[in-house]
Amino acid sequence: MTLPVWWTFGGLVAGLVLGGLVQGSGIEDAAASVAAPVGTLWLRGLQMTIIPLVASLLVMGIAQMIAAARAGATARRMLGWVFVMLVFSGLASAVFMPLLLDAFPISEAATALLANGAAMEAQEVPGLGDFVSSLVAPNLFAAAAETAMLPLTLFFAVLAIAITRLPDGQGEVLLRFFRALGNAMLVIIGWVLWLAPLGVFALAFGVALRAGGDGAFATLIHYILTVSAMGGIVLLAAYGLAVTIGRIGPVRFARAVLPAQAVAISTQSSLASLPAMLDSAWRLRLREDTADFVLPLAVAIFRATSPAMNMAVAIYVATLVGIELTPLTLATGIAVAFIISVGSVSLPGSISFVISIGPIALAMGVPIEPLALLVAVEMLPDIMRTLANVTMNVAVTAATDRGAGETGVSEQEN
Repeated sequence: MTLPVWWTFGGLVAGLVLGGLVQGSGIEDAAASVAAPVGTLWLRGLQMTIIPLVASLLVMGIAQMIAAARAGATARRMLGWVFVMLVFSGLASAVFMPLLLDAFPISEAATALLANGAAMEAQEVPGLGDFVSSLVAPNLFAAAAETAMLPLTLFFAVLAIAITRLPDGQGEVLLRFFRALGNAMLVIIGWVLWLAPLGVFALAFGVALRAGGDGAFATLIHYILTVSAMGGIVLLAAYGLAVTIGRIGPVRFARAVLPAQAVAISTQSSLASLPAMLDSAWRLRLREDTADFVLPLAVAIFRATSPAMNMAVAIYVATLVGIELTPLTLATGIAVAFIISVGSVSLPGSISFVISIGPIALAMGVPIEPLALLVAVEMLPDIMRTLANVTMNVAVTAATDRGAGETGVSEQEN
């Protein structure tokens, strides 16, 4: 069980304020020598669970998607739209996030968000040949030791597909193992996040010692706005999908989905918004059997904003440390973000933030130390995540229903 997110946010604010007060007092070195080990230990506690948790959730998520695809034509149409929108989500962030950061640059004070000066060194971007060779790891354990997330992610994706081809008894044994492994990792992460206020306080205290509280606050506001903007693109795409493919008037769709959006904003939970989404589908006169099948499945396996906003975080940190965002680097991030989004199933924001963005950052050669601080403000971008996800779920339901034939409403009113 984790503490409320506001406690973690409180630890962030307290650390920044206290660090700003201590700055220039002459005791900075002594204070930093106490805070730094605490923050480092907490960060490592998060890092040690990334690979086993990603492996378990990825295997379970892909197995669930394959099982859904076998359910019939409606499921395959729905999964087709899920694929299209997830690819669009990642591409949109890869294109627009760098442009946004060029238009509204990160301040120099933002460099203090890094855990140490060594992380400021830009990492070498591999060539195309090295990239292709790295897709398959000759030694899985060596890849795990080096946190080579791209070959690990691809391996567990292939493993999940292979498990679904095994006889029922054998496949179920392996799925139960990965389910148990994931649950155990979630318990450990729960313990680590219970200490989040202390860990974030220690990290934020060190940040304020290096840059001052004002600079850190300004950086976090800039981060929240730019990352949330990528979720806004997905939100607009949901309206576009409903209008162009679902053939629903924009005003009519906006009115129908508004109650579900209100629940999404207030709860920050797609699962809690499911009854309201079903009501929105009824208002849009979508087939009841389509809505009853697509919306619960979408809540379980579809996170439209995950590639866009997770990529945005990795791009933000990459820009922060001076890593060159080549097409190959961005393509790597998109590939991992797409696969990882399948495993981000109904987890609290603080947990999904770490396991979803960590592998993307590692695959792109981006340091993950800043994530330990950014998780403290995740509750704010998470509002946009849930809002756009819920809206896209309804839009995908409309597109899937339209693919099944006419809904009985020939004239779509505005």
